[in-house]
Amino acid sequence: MKREGFSISRICQTLALNWRTIKHYLAMSEADFESFMERQSNRTKALHSYEGFVQSRLQMFPDTPAAQMHDWLKEQYGNIEASPRTVFNFVAWVRQKYHLPKIKEPRVYEMVNELPYGKQAQVDFGSYNMRNNVGKRIKVFFFTCVLSRSRQKYIWFRDTPFTSELAIKAHEHAFAFFEGVPAEIVYDQDRVFISDENKGEIILTDGFKAYTRERSFALHFCRKADPESKGKVENVVKYVKQNFLYNRPFEDLETLNTSALAWLGRTANAMPHGVTQKSPTAEWVIEKPFLAPFTAYRLQPEKLNYNLRKDNTISWKSNFYSVPLGTYKGRGSKVMVSKEDAHLVITDITGKEICRHVIAAGKGRKIKNSDHGRDKSGGITTLIEQVSGLLDNPELGLSFFNAIRIDKPRYVRDQIIVVRQCIEQNEKQFINLALEYCCRNNINSALDFKEIICYYSRNKMLEKQQSTTFINPLSGSPNAAILCEPATSNINDYETLLNQS
Repeated sequence: MKREGFSISRICQTLALNWRTIKHYLAMSEADFESFMERQSNRTKALHSYEGFVQSRLQMFPDTPAAQMHDWLKEQYGNIEASPRTVFNFVAWVRQKYHLPKIKEPRVYEMVNELPYGKQAQVDFGSYNMRNNVGKRIKVFFFTCVLSRSRQKYIWFRDTPFTSELAIKAHEHAFAFFEGVPAEIVYDQDRVFISDENKGEIILTDGFKAYTRERSFALHFCRKADPESKGKVENVVKYVKQNFLYNRPFEDLETLNTSALAWLGRTANAMPHGVTQKSPTAEWVIEKPFLAPFTAYRLQPEKLNYNLRKDNTISWKSNFYSVPLGTYKGRGSKVMVSKEDAHLVITDITGKEICRHVIAAGKGRKIKNSDHGRDKSGGITTLIEQVSGLLDNPELGLSFFNAIRIDKPRYVRDQIIVVRQCIEQNEKQFINLALEYCCRNNINSALDFKEIICYYSRNKMLEKQQSTTFINPLSGSPNAAILCEPATSNINDYETLLNQS
């Protein structure tokens, strides 16, 4: 084949061999290849001594897998020195030598009659690795739904795996596209829809259960590992991958969904179906009156229980979001959290909204609404008004306190308390003088206000002492010693005496 011009890839496809094996063979001369084949035919098997045991077991149990045969060999002969791959190759060689093929119970199929119009739709999910314009791999996920009778198809792409909320949104897009709702929908046992299953007892996720109760279509879930029971939509998934996505570059999600709708219109729903030989769009026109009328359904965001932290916050996707002070009522306090577009909505257990935040980008951030902390402004304003009312000039006092509030916002309460103590402990005339002096000289400090009051008070005491006449307590008349003035000397006299000497 190489001499005839076939490529290594084509030879690999024809001979079903690995390309490394083909390259190894092509590098040999004819003599080397004949010697190699001779060695292969005379090569002994590492497990040759166990041939009879393996043959007998395969004759008794033809469907025995190689892994179980490996365990039987260890059980019968101890820990044999052979890898699982060696055992697999040996079991395959014994099957071929003694004509003991692995028998698999064939599944019996029968032709299924076409369902009535509007009776059923089938839903499934798929994923595909695309490449963008620079060759980077992008994984996309898609939802697909097909009407079983007309084969009318719908697909919707996302760049993240589907959740219950996204699946519900995809259903609504599909029903809007079909302009109606089928009577029954067939599903896989997917974790998007089912939280648990026990021998036919299906437990739906809370969000999907609430949605199906509103939409009222019947649900049919296939058995596990049985995709053939919904072959129509399985074929659609394969069709989307091989006809639409194959070799298509990824630009962005919006472009991909727009292109998908265009592909549905010109190819998937326009070309005659391989089984019915009819155009799905033409059949859909007939089926549409049999579908239940479609009315827009207001999607309720999925609400999840979250534990409330004692600092009145919740942790959501590695960020912390605040709730109003007092929402935390002790251990076990919970709230309901849901996502609405770009907002995170927090409600109480009854569904009453507590607050909402703009969802923050990144991780480790703390998002707090301005009204969620302790409201100190109201108490401080009240305190300022109360202390200003103790002054003879309340307006001047308000001006002084507001200046302190601007200059020392963190300590404004302590400053006002100091001023109140000064007012209660000093005379009003000193308080008024100190207040006027502070406002006139832009002094915004309660401690300075207190010192100024002390200054005025000391000066007043000195003035009193200078104007006081001391009376002799025995005679009631002024003390003569007090009235005497001491003699004083002139410094010039001392200078004259020094100069003469």
